[in-house]
Amino acid sequence: MAIATVNPATGETLKTFEPLSEHEVDERLALAAAEFRTYRATDFKQRAAWMQSAAGLLESEQEEVARLMTTEMGKTLTAARSEVAKCVKGMRYYAEHAEEFLADEPVDAPAVAARRAYARYQPLGPVLAVMPWNFPLWQAVRFAAPALMAGNVGLLKHASNVPQTALYLGGLFARAGFPPGCFQTLLIGSGQVEAVLRDRRVVAATLTGSEPAGRSVASIAGSEVKKTVLELGGSDPYVVMPSADLDAAAATAVTARVQNNGQSCIAAKRFIVHTEVYDDFTGRFVARMEALRVGDPMDDSTDVGPLATRQGRDDVEKIVADAAGRGARVLCGGWSPDLPGWFYQPTVIADITPEMRLFGEEVFGPVASLYRAGDIDEALALANATSFGLGANAWTTDPVEQERFVTELEAGLVFVNGMVTSYPELPFGGVRNSGYGRELSAHGIREFCNLKAVWIG
Repeated sequence: MAIATVNPATGETLKTFEPLSEHEVDERLALAAAEFRTYRATDFKQRAAWMQSAAGLLESEQEEVARLMTTEMGKTLTAARSEVAKCVKGMRYYAEHAEEFLADEPVDAPAVAARRAYARYQPLGPVLAVMPWNFPLWQAVRFAAPALMAGNVGLLKHASNVPQTALYLGGLFARAGFPPGCFQTLLIGSGQVEAVLRDRRVVAATLTGSEPAGRSVASIAGSEVKKTVLELGGSDPYVVMPSADLDAAAATAVTARVQNNGQSCIAAKRFIVHTEVYDDFTGRFVARMEALRVGDPMDDSTDVGPLATRQGRDDVEKIVADAAGRGARVLCGGWSPDLPGWFYQPTVIADITPEMRLFGEEVFGPVASLYRAGDIDEALALANATSFGLGANAWTTDPVEQERFVTELEAGLVFVNGMVTSYPELPFGGVRNSGYGRELSAHGIREFCNLKAVWIG
């Protein structure tokens, strides 16, 4: 894929970029390695001041940055503004809490025959972040904020269709006062990632993206014995039981499925509804999906904008056609509007069976699949009948059912009576083919630290 800004609402190529040469990449890696030697010695107070400055700059430029994201990948302008605000919150969160999260942890000295013993968190060095286009600011910031506050330095290889957002981030931290080399954007193609990851100056990597991309990065990093954190795809279940508030469950279900135009790893994708309330929930859900307005993402009245790429839209069309051709019922949507750009109508499909692609694959677009469950055991079996394990939703007011869902749903995140969302305060990540490691919270900032045991006799 060329490194270019292509407006997905029109298909127009607005700006193209040349990838960095091998020499230019080497210069940036050298700068990162040199900067780490001095930056790691800065104190939390200084790092926090720079991070607060970056948050303030981003907040003041919210509208400009939101429009840039909408232009590059098609999310609605309303959603883009919210993403900027979320980034500001995340940056301030780590500025305020990093010192606490990374404080020395005392150990009972007599138990280890020492006068004093403790565990200390120390930064690792330059970390490569390979980030996706769907949340082009938040995905990168939720790596950058904890990494920089921990004393690491960052190298961002962003998706090739959001180059201007990537360059904005590189400039943001520099303008905020962080020393040159603390956070650099590498405009490189996917074919250049392996060489960067194998470079001895890069000590670790984090990737948010597809399962194949995650397997590739994990394999390369493993051969170099380098730490990785992977946040990959998801096919999140959304279970509705008879005791649920059906109106709230249906309203939230729409947001959970079409947020970011349906292009979110933690979007609810498989809606598993108890047979007692299946018809009632389905009627409410379909009516709300049909009412969504598809159109210009810059228009504040638009609910769903275009998919980010033509290939993405084509993939959604094919997977829906496969299900319909094998007997699934399309309850609403199932077609691409006659608009310029890469739009797809919000869709609900029922009667999904295992031989359909929709049963086992992640659908990255505004398509919801409906399943009927006779009891909680069947609901749990359907929810876990996937190779993924990122997020899961359960709607029930029964405490016994709530505990079963929390315990038995195979996922990194379980939200009961609410939509799966990433918060700075909560650890974020998955299991199985959704990846490993955690971002956000205290757990996230510690992922790229050396936990050093200290013994003083």
